[in-house]
Amino acid sequence: MSDGDPARPGAGLSAADLAVDHRLSLLAQSFRFLLDVTPVDADDLREDFLAGRQPDPPFTYRELETDPAVVRAELDDIDPGAVDDAVLGQLLRAKQREMELQLDMLAARDTEDFLPLSVELYGGVSPALRAQAEALLAGITRTEPSGTALDAEEFLALADAEIARYREEDPDLDMHAEIRSDVNGVMVSGDVLLIGPETRVQRARAQALLHHEVGTHLVTQANGSHQPIKVLGVGLAGYDETQEGLAVLAEIACGGLTAFRLRQLAGRVVTVHRMIGGATFAEAHEALVADDFPSASAWTTVMRVYRSGGMTKDAIYLRGLVELLDHLGSGGSLDQLWLGKFSLRDLPLVGDLESRGLLHPPRVLPRYLRDPAAHDHLARAVGTDDLSTLLEGPA
Repeated sequence: MSDGDPARPGAGLSAADLAVDHRLSLLAQSFRFLLDVTPVDADDLREDFLAGRQPDPPFTYRELETDPAVVRAELDDIDPGAVDDAVLGQLLRAKQREMELQLDMLAARDTEDFLPLSVELYGGVSPALRAQAEALLAGITRTEPSGTALDAEEFLALADAEIARYREEDPDLDMHAEIRSDVNGVMVSGDVLLIGPETRVQRARAQALLHHEVGTHLVTQANGSHQPIKVLGVGLAGYDETQEGLAVLAEIACGGLTAFRLRQLAGRVVTVHRMIGGATFAEAHEALVADDFPSASAWTTVMRVYRSGGMTKDAIYLRGLVELLDHLGSGGSLDQLWLGKFSLRDLPLVGDLESRGLLHPPRVLPRYLRDPAAHDHLARAVGTDDLSTLLEGPA
């Protein structure tokens, strides 16, 4: 039985079904998965590693704010099988399984049990993806000069200005940026763009990074959290791959995908492959340096992949991009992907919810979509078999 006004989005779902969705969404927000699997002292340990004093860095992680066992007990108490709507039930069951894996990974941080769980959650590296990554590393032999860099405060000012532009369209948007002492680099957690105090962003890359983090991750979070189905804000199961693909696609659209950045995405893939194959931290770093990566950049890539015992997530950036380009090349559209955070494989299910009037239109869209040049960049990228052609200049 429906409740409320049938013309109101979400009114076609029962209160009981929406209650299950809301409980899962709230529980998913009760722990900070990516923050909790990322070391807090990576910047402190980098110098010792690069000087050869610490070949196996002893990373330190945040103390967990919530006990994974307690959250798991709460999760087990939620029954997506009781959801009457078949499509919503399927999506919520998959989300529950993903959360189980995340909680198991938190409980297994820095142990040999972490990597197999990561492979189950994010996948490994297929032979085809590895071949694409290796072809990029072999084919892109020149990268752009480093140029001037913005410090954390300067990049925060740009991020605040970018968020303000979105707030001009919707003043009630919940998104902001801040510098956090326990963060390395730049990342999004929920509705917050987090910037590490030691962060340096190449000035030439700043706009592309803003479109990646704000224009993709924060925009889809804002749109998803506005939906009657709240898990679209925290992310349906497997959303990361499509999200990161969309974010890299934003870099292409604004003309900001550089040779160094494309090599970085390829380097992440081969590093995940090497880690799964048993390479040590030092061996993986040495291999990237042999592939002409600067030593400090190679450190960051290897740290991201080896954190907590083995994080295969970094292979999804290139994989997600390739899948989105294939989707667009076969006549697919990006339009529905702004409704929230979900994977391409769930697009038919989300489309079904939208066609039944159960979802709101997006609150905001990425700003680059208004730029005619962005559509030219995307059109040139679609259907290419050689990813190095995504660059603005010669490789």
